[in-house]
Amino acid sequence: MKEQPLKPQFTFLDNVSKRKRSGGVWRFIFQASTVVGILALVVLLLNIINQSFGYVAYEAKVDPATLAVNGVALDELPQEELIKVLQSKISKASFTKLEKDGPFAERTSAEVLNLVYERVVKFEVKETWGLWDSLTKKTQIDLELQQDFPSAKLTFESWINPGFISRPQSSNPVIAGIRTALLGSLWTILFTILVAFPLGVGAAIYLEEYAHDHWFNRLIQTNINNLAGVPSIIYGILGLAIFVRAMEPVTSGGVFGVVDPTTANGRTILSAGFTLALLVLPIIIINAQEAIRAVPQSLRKASYGIGATKWQTVWSHVLPNAMPGILTGTILAISRAVGETAPLVVIGASTFITFDPSSPFSKFTTLPIQIYQWTSRPQAEFRNLAAAAIVVLMLMLLSLNTVAIILRNRLSRKY
Repeated sequence: MKEQPLKPQFTFLDNVSKRKRSGGVWRFIFQASTVVGILALVVLLLNIINQSFGYVAYEAKVDPATLAVNGVALDELPQEELIKVLQSKISKASFTKLEKDGPFAERTSAEVLNLVYERVVKFEVKETWGLWDSLTKKTQIDLELQQDFPSAKLTFESWINPGFISRPQSSNPVIAGIRTALLGSLWTILFTILVAFPLGVGAAIYLEEYAHDHWFNRLIQTNINNLAGVPSIIYGILGLAIFVRAMEPVTSGGVFGVVDPTTANGRTILSAGFTLALLVLPIIIINAQEAIRAVPQSLRKASYGIGATKWQTVWSHVLPNAMPGILTGTILAISRAVGETAPLVVIGASTFITFDPSSPFSKFTTLPIQIYQWTSRPQAEFRNLAAAAIVVLMLMLLSLNTVAIILRNRLSRKY
């Protein structure tokens, strides 16, 4: 047989050099993408922080010093005196309405003081400055204040403070808070997890451990994969049709005899939780399937070898080893649900609500909707409130994720 001539050595070396150049180009592209992503995240965080702190020019319609009683400042008055001040400064009809909305005997001193500031003192924000301008342009701010707002008071404010978290929503940015929205978000996410997690994991176990390679099961798997990419507003329409309208007696509490006249239309926390559960269910199923699939077959065979049944193998061996991966997928799914707005708007979440949700059948709002409502207002101070609410939303999300990660790590060490 005739021998093939050897290719010149320089051809092989040129090919190696070419592949190295190609690899260097792709490495540069990947590094540049990472740097761009980090820079975008840093710019976003700096912008949020810049709007969450800074100087604010306040002007009061009524000087709080004039409301002192026997030399005691307004902020230090007992609740009884605060009620008297409020009653003497507003109309009888307004005071009666406040009493009807919430008896003063059941309100705290802080709540009554907030009412005095809102209805009597009436602080008005004249101008706000971001953190960067507040640190670098203090002299210019003082001059602007003297020229445009000579009677205003300049204070350095942190829009993120205990009062901001504990106060309900208000049309006055000075006393507006996120308590109702924060509680609404926590209630909604609670029901989302309670519904989506067991259903998602159960479906994944069936599809991976019990379902045969049949056309019907393949059809189910294909639809689950497709549903993971459906726009969230479609789930909102589905939730409106099923949970708000078709299941109104259940989601409004009529079946349980706890109907609230203000929420008898089904637009409740329960409907929101079910809708978000549908939204994240495909994501949880897909991630749980991948985690279960990653468990070695040898572990299953060893379990069968000592006489364990199918269910005993799944419950005692497969699930414990797959649980860290399942929790990772659940973290990603719940993170998406926490920030959703469109489906909740469709099912009728309130954009302005001043009372706390007290049950699954209550009207509600959530932090993302609260942020959207504030950013749509023309006053600059509401954008400061929105930035502060974004920080709280991020901290809440990080807290939920931290709990899940700690649980995942403990399970990983155990098995």
